[in-house]
Amino acid sequence: MAELKMLPVGLEDFQEIRSNGFYYVDKTKLIEQLLENWSKVNLFTRPRRFGKTLNMSMLKSFFEIGMDTALFDDLFISDNKELCEKYMGKYPVIFLSLKGIDGLTFEAAKYRLTELIGVEAERFAFLSESRKLTDNDRKKYYAITNLVNGKYSMDEDILISSLQTLSQLLYRHYGQKVIVLIDEYDVPLDKAFQHGYYQEMVSLIRGLFGQALKTNSFLQFAVLTGCLRVSKESIFTGLNNFKVYAADDVRYDEEFGFTNEEIKKMLADYNLQEHFPEIREWYDGYRFGNADIYCPWDVINYVDDLVSNPKAQPKAYWINSSGNDLVKRFIDKADTTTKEEMEELILGKSIEKRICLDLTYDEIDTGIDNMWSVLFMTGYLTQTGNNENGLYKLTIPNKEVREVFVLQIREWFDRVVANNRASTEKINRGFLEGKVEDIQKELTMFLGETISVLDTKARNEEKENFYHGILIGILKSNSAWAVKSNREAGDGFADILVKPKEPDAGIIIELKYARSIDELDKACERALEQIKERRYDEELREDGRNDILAYGIAFCKKRCKVVVEKR
Repeated sequence: MAELKMLPVGLEDFQEIRSNGFYYVDKTKLIEQLLENWSKVNLFTRPRRFGKTLNMSMLKSFFEIGMDTALFDDLFISDNKELCEKYMGKYPVIFLSLKGIDGLTFEAAKYRLTELIGVEAERFAFLSESRKLTDNDRKKYYAITNLVNGKYSMDEDILISSLQTLSQLLYRHYGQKVIVLIDEYDVPLDKAFQHGYYQEMVSLIRGLFGQALKTNSFLQFAVLTGCLRVSKESIFTGLNNFKVYAADDVRYDEEFGFTNEEIKKMLADYNLQEHFPEIREWYDGYRFGNADIYCPWDVINYVDDLVSNPKAQPKAYWINSSGNDLVKRFIDKADTTTKEEMEELILGKSIEKRICLDLTYDEIDTGIDNMWSVLFMTGYLTQTGNNENGLYKLTIPNKEVREVFVLQIREWFDRVVANNRASTEKINRGFLEGKVEDIQKELTMFLGETISVLDTKARNEEKENFYHGILIGILKSNSAWAVKSNREAGDGFADILVKPKEPDAGIIIELKYARSIDELDKACERALEQIKERRYDEELREDGRNDILAYGIAFCKKRCKVVVEKR
């Protein structure tokens, strides 16, 4: 059996992957498509972790003068001999990834951009001695790579013209126009919006892109990638021959992310075919154009775990690589209608929304409709079927993304509990004093505010866990109480045992899920009977607590029933 190739976990450099024999899913058809569908400037928008940076690195390796042709041996593009002969290794390439352009202030972020361009310019150090450049040309090069006290120093005018200037110098040296690749072009705008200097960054990026992409007569073509399709009017003003390929475009629909066939081949290569169903459940579900797509970051990480441990379980790799601030902001803004729509999505259904694919970052928070658009463009939601007149049928793509919504909803509910001290205190006092009407009323009000995260196909035990979590959060708001969850007691495990501050008092709570409101009473009776039969009160009595109240609580969607017995 052939030795298994290493999986490129966290690697985004094409040359590194190919030179060191890592597993590579062939996306070189992108090169052929770019040249056949010719546009001066091409923008691809896809969610993060869908192979944008790796594809850009692949383009650099293919087009750049001096590249290693062996990197493309046995790949799709190598069969197109005529195209390779004409374009492979024929162009100077400027490659920038803006994902690190961040800073608490505009000046800090601007320096990061200055440093990035300076470092890229130094890749072409031969320009400082090129006989094809004039003295003035060399002065321009020094202005871009100038160091003062070990730090790059460019005034804003030089920074804005830097990419155009570098293109001009490379053209004069090689006699060939330049390809410009800008990865994660929208990250500086996102960070600027978060830190409060958005307009300054828009002005800087507009100037930089305008000179590099619009008035640059030394440009062969450019490719940009990002998550959001930022409004053309904000940073691409006046740019002609500009093509945007968003996630709903049928062109290039299989070039970012993995297809079914690519997943099956990878699993076969590692003899892991039996894991296809869970990979599909957890990481499939995205729809780009007409293609069903898997998140490559997830798949590579999970397959790598399986190679080391055949019993490894799927994890939320993509979700855990981000703070998921967008979902937090969305849930915080949700009104009653939006919460009901969220319930539909979490239950696996779709909702219809008008999506705006051209936004500026400062428009994101102006309304909940814009948040729907951003969630779609960043991969938290995907489309089912084709859109008509700007209306999209949206759904949560897979189990992984569903889990992040559930997690954020639970965190949001914890904040609701923490902020509603009067209601939580009334519930806790009700438990201590046996006031079932107060408990039932306040708990029902809490349920009315939250968003259901229950799958209708889930087992009743799983549904009970949701309500269990809500009740634990409320009871633990009383810091003087010892609250035990799923505690071994008597002949089983009690759902909740509470030891109040009062030394004689004890509380036992057993939860049940009822399939209909009519069954709430019977479910409560079953809960009380279980407490009695399995002697859940033993631990409390061993602690000297003999004033014990036993509660049976039944839930059905956003309704509850509470009954109590003294034990």
